[in-house]
Amino acid sequence: MAIATVNPATGETLRTFEPYPDEEVAARIRRAYETFGGYRNTSYGQRGEWLRAAADLLDAEADRTAVTMTTEMGKPLRQAQAEVGKCARAMRFYADRAAEFLADEPADATAVGARRAYARYQPLGVVLAVMPWNFPLWQVVRFAAPALMAGNVGLLKHASNVPQTALYLGELFERAGFPAGCFQTLLISSGQVERVLRDPRVAAATLTGSEPAGRSVAAIAGDEVKKTVLELGGSDAFVVMPSADLDRAAQVGVTARVQNNGQSCIAAKRFIVHTEVFDEFSARFVTRMKELRMGDPTDEITDVGPLATETGRDDVEELVADAVGRGATVLTGGVSPDRKGWYYPPTVVGDLTPGMKMYGEEVFGPVAGLYRASDIDDAIRIANDTGFGLGANAWTTDPNEADRFVDELAAGAVFVNGMVTSYPELPFGGIKRSGYGRELSAHGIREFCNVKSVWLG
Repeated sequence: MAIATVNPATGETLRTFEPYPDEEVAARIRRAYETFGGYRNTSYGQRGEWLRAAADLLDAEADRTAVTMTTEMGKPLRQAQAEVGKCARAMRFYADRAAEFLADEPADATAVGARRAYARYQPLGVVLAVMPWNFPLWQVVRFAAPALMAGNVGLLKHASNVPQTALYLGELFERAGFPAGCFQTLLISSGQVERVLRDPRVAAATLTGSEPAGRSVAAIAGDEVKKTVLELGGSDAFVVMPSADLDRAAQVGVTARVQNNGQSCIAAKRFIVHTEVFDEFSARFVTRMKELRMGDPTDEITDVGPLATETGRDDVEELVADAVGRGATVLTGGVSPDRKGWYYPPTVVGDLTPGMKMYGEEVFGPVAGLYRASDIDDAIRIANDTGFGLGANAWTTDPNEADRFVDELAAGAVFVNGMVTSYPELPFGGIKRSGYGRELSAHGIREFCNVKSVWLG
């Protein structure tokens, strides 16, 4: 895939970039490694000052940065603006709490025959971040903010269709005062990642992206015995029980499905509804999906913009066509409009069965699947009948049902009567084919730390 800014609303290539030659990549790795030697000894207070300055820059440049993101990957402009604000808040969150999260943890010295015993968190070093295009700022910041506060340094290999966002991030932290070399962008192809990851000066890697990409990075890192964190795909369930507030569930469900033009790993994709309220919920949900406005992502009234790539749009078309060809019913949408750009309308598909690709695969676009459940056992069975395990939504006012969903839904996050969302305060990550490790919260900042046991006699 070429490294280029291609406007998904028009299909027009606006700017292209040449991949960095091997010599430049090597120089940036060397700079990162050398920078780490001194940076790891800076104080949490100093790092916090720099990170707050980066947050201030984001706030000051929010409008311009949002336009760049929308131009490169097509999300509605108001959502891009919200993403910038979320990144600034996460930076301040870690600037304020890193010292607490990484404080020495006392152990029972008497039990181990020591005068004093504790665990200490220390940075690993240079961490390679392989990041996707769908949240081009947030995905990077939720790694970079805790990693930098922990004393690590970062190398960013961003998706090839968001190069201007990648370059902005590569400059942001140095402009905020971080030492040169603390966070650098590598404009490289996917084929160049292995050489970077195998470099002995690179200590670890994190990847957010597709399952094939995750398998590749995990295999290489495993061969090198290097720590990795993977956040891969998701096919989140959205379970609706008879006691739920159906109107509120339908309203939130629409947002959960079409946020970011439906291109989110934690978007609700499989709507599993108890048979007693299936028809009523479906009617409300389909009505709200029909009311969404698809159009120019820079227009303030637009709810759903284009998909980020032509291939992505084609993949969604193929999954829906396969389901329809095997007996599924399209309740709204389902046909790409005849216009420039890579648009796909908000779509709802019913009568899904296990033989359809859409039943088990992730649909990365504004397409919702409806599933009928006979009871709570059936709902949980359907929800867990997937290789993914990132997030899950459940709607009920019955506390016993809520407890069962929390305990039995196989996912890294369960939100009851709400929409799965990533917050700095909560750990984020999945199980099964959705990956391993955690980002955000205290758990996330500790992922790229050596937890060193200390025994003093």
